[in-house]
Amino acid sequence: MSPQASALASLQREMAAAVMLPLTTDETMQTKAADGRSMHSVAASFIVPNSRLSAFERLEIYNRQYWLRILGALAEDFPALRSLVGHSAFEALSVAYLTAHPSRSFTLRNLGSNLVQWLAENPAFAGRRLRLALDVARVEWAYVEAFDSAEWTPLTLDQVATLDANSRLALQPHLQLLALSFAADEIVLSLHDHEKRGASEAGVPPEEASQPPIKLPTLRPRPRWIAAHRVDLNVYYRRLERAEYLTLSAIRQGMPLAEALQTALASSPASRTPNPQKVQQWFANWAELGWICAPPLDSYLSKKEE
Repeated sequence: MSPQASALASLQREMAAAVMLPLTTDETMQTKAADGRSMHSVAASFIVPNSRLSAFERLEIYNRQYWLRILGALAEDFPALRSLVGHSAFEALSVAYLTAHPSRSFTLRNLGSNLVQWLAENPAFAGRRLRLALDVARVEWAYVEAFDSAEWTPLTLDQVATLDANSRLALQPHLQLLALSFAADEIVLSLHDHEKRGASEAGVPPEEASQPPIKLPTLRPRPRWIAAHRVDLNVYYRRLERAEYLTLSAIRQGMPLAEALQTALASSPASRTPNPQKVQQWFANWAELGWICAPPLDSYLSKKEE
């Protein structure tokens, strides 16, 4: 790298760190950098003041806009989680999460990609509803993935009919498989509807910062297996049997059909004996929904070499 390119890269890193520095509680730029330096000095090192604004004030505009934009984008992707924990708590959660996982992509679509794992590692931000909050976050992130992940050409019913025990398949990239502890799909749909009603009243959004966590009835864990998938630019949630979920998961891992079914049924005590009619109905449903695809060629070749 030339000296000029190295200097430019250093300047870009310096400005990115300044722009990504979390705001104060008053939504202004902090006066100290993460390493303790004065932000006035940091700003003056690469920004020229003008007749109206100092270097600090000019940098503050970018700092504030960065945070307002990414906080808004994350809230748009997780409205049910925000309702569940309360808007103030969600903002604190968001700042902590985005400080640990700042935007690294050209698109804001990927902002929430690490939220479920981060929340599991930082349970205090979910309050007393951690397990439910994790399930809700899983369902909402599955929506994002299902909405804009790739779609491959599905196998036809005739092609599905030719499959044998050694066949290897792929699933649509947009198909998301979820194992949940609660009926979080129902909760998410209900909370999304609640958010829409609250925001549409008189055409003015409610005062969000003061909204506490939404009240929910006492919920007991109820294991659910869900598929989130896309049809004509709409995302739907479909309930699965446990053995059906495990079979799909095994297929996604690249197992041949017979091995996938054996693995799923062995892990599902209630279904140790395969029911041919039930399995046939699964495949008919999957084919009708367009979930089953041929594996990519590179995957097929690598399996042959093993």
